[in-house]
Amino acid sequence: MSAVLDHHDHDHAHHDDHHAPTGWRRWVFATNHKDIGTLYLLFSFSMLMIGGVLALLIRAELFQPGLQLVNPELFNQLTTMHGLIMVFGAIMPAFVGFANWMIPLQIGASDMAFARMNNFSFWLMIPAALMIVGSFFMPGGAPAAGWTLYAPLTLQMGPSMDAGIFALHILGASSIMGSINIIVTILNMRAPGMTLMKMPMFAWTWLITAYLLIAVMPVLAGAITMTLTDRHFGTSFFNPAGGGDPVMYQHIFWFFGHPEVYIMILPAFGIISHVVPTFARKKLFGYASMVYATSSIAILSFIVWAHHMFTSGMPVTGQLFFMYATMLIAVPTAVKIFNWIATMWQGSMTFETPMLFAVGFIFVFTMGGFTGLILAMAPIDIQIHDTYYVVAHFHYVLVAGSLYAMFAGYYYWSPKWTGVMYNETRGKIHFWWSLIAFNVTFFPMHFLGLAGMPRRYADYPMQFADFNALATVGGFAFGFAQVYFFLFVVLPTMRGQGAKAAQSPWESAEGLEWEVPSPAPFHTFETPPKLDATATKVIG
Repeated sequence: MSAVLDHHDHDHAHHDDHHAPTGWRRWVFATNHKDIGTLYLLFSFSMLMIGGVLALLIRAELFQPGLQLVNPELFNQLTTMHGLIMVFGAIMPAFVGFANWMIPLQIGASDMAFARMNNFSFWLMIPAALMIVGSFFMPGGAPAAGWTLYAPLTLQMGPSMDAGIFALHILGASSIMGSINIIVTILNMRAPGMTLMKMPMFAWTWLITAYLLIAVMPVLAGAITMTLTDRHFGTSFFNPAGGGDPVMYQHIFWFFGHPEVYIMILPAFGIISHVVPTFARKKLFGYASMVYATSSIAILSFIVWAHHMFTSGMPVTGQLFFMYATMLIAVPTAVKIFNWIATMWQGSMTFETPMLFAVGFIFVFTMGGFTGLILAMAPIDIQIHDTYYVVAHFHYVLVAGSLYAMFAGYYYWSPKWTGVMYNETRGKIHFWWSLIAFNVTFFPMHFLGLAGMPRRYADYPMQFADFNALATVGGFAFGFAQVYFFLFVVLPTMRGQGAKAAQSPWESAEGLEWEVPSPAPFHTFETPPKLDATATKVIG
């Protein structure tokens, strides 16, 4: 028996399809890519705040010589947990949030390929985050082996180490599921006419990042599982007393850890590759070279891991190989910087907040890249290994790199998410406040490192006092800038306060995401859009 709907019933049924669920069920059972993207972004911002509080406790302790607030043991717990929470709880989930929100919109897909798996991969993060943060309250306190979890320290930690290992396994499973989802969505669900080489740069960088994640998350899982069996099941992978080798842990960890660095920066490159052309009012210079450069970075990232280990007794041949390989990876990275600058060259530029963050990103990320080149030189690295110079370098890359790109992406796309424009003045205050405070915090650390101040020490001699005091003041200023951002930029737009956003608030923005209304409807592109020759506009 076939049921026949009259015209009115058919309209009604179709309207019900479009009706977004309400209340807590909408979020707990979310399968819509936009809702899951929002959940990821809110989760990662919460973790950014928790990790930030730990960072401020570290800086408060280092404000002056002597032990002020915490004992050295707790200090090491703070540094370890700050690193783990920021890397696995803040930066990575935020980029997955951007991917969930933007990739289906950018490629003309109706949703992500595996909607229920998408929900599962988000909700896995909640127990993992609770376990990581809750480890402070376990017997013996949180893990204190550094975020790299080096043996033999990890073999001597209390029960919180096991909780940390379990949490990282869960987060790794979440990352792998998210990556499979992104790859299948991009390869199978692009609108007809959108070839790979017409795809937006953000989708390209995430496609490559997703392959990296699938390749390296199991490596981390292997390293921490071996740590677990060393701790509880009598194996001796990393325990020298049983014939194991702690340096083997470093090799396995950094084989994961170096591609991981690019996992945290490639999506940022994608965001910047959208913002710069929009506000320079020009096409992205050298699109194909950007795609090849991104792929080259991903491939090269697998052969440079031991530059983290120059002081571990490596033969000179090994040092030379990893030194040259690391210097080589600077080439495709520089290609991207040159392409952004060439895009801006003779462009008709305006400096709205997304562009400010993009230009700030290019400036500060380039500085971080140059300090990375210096650390790539084995003879120099041996002198400044594990000093504050390294801390300064990776914060220039990760904070001013990943985080600034996320801010650029937020200001650029939030009118499409919320339907209202953010407050431009407040956005600019957030940018300048963040830029100045960041540099006041981390630039002095280069000098501290060159002068020989080791990292992860709770106390230090008098000659390092002035730069540390300066860094602490900058650190608190930077932290408060992010609170300002949430209270005075994000919250008002979430509440719908502000000028209504046009369908395309940036006149020269290109891409399918600007072809849907603002805010983006709950369901978009239910029938694949027909694209023009550039694959950036919908015909008809």
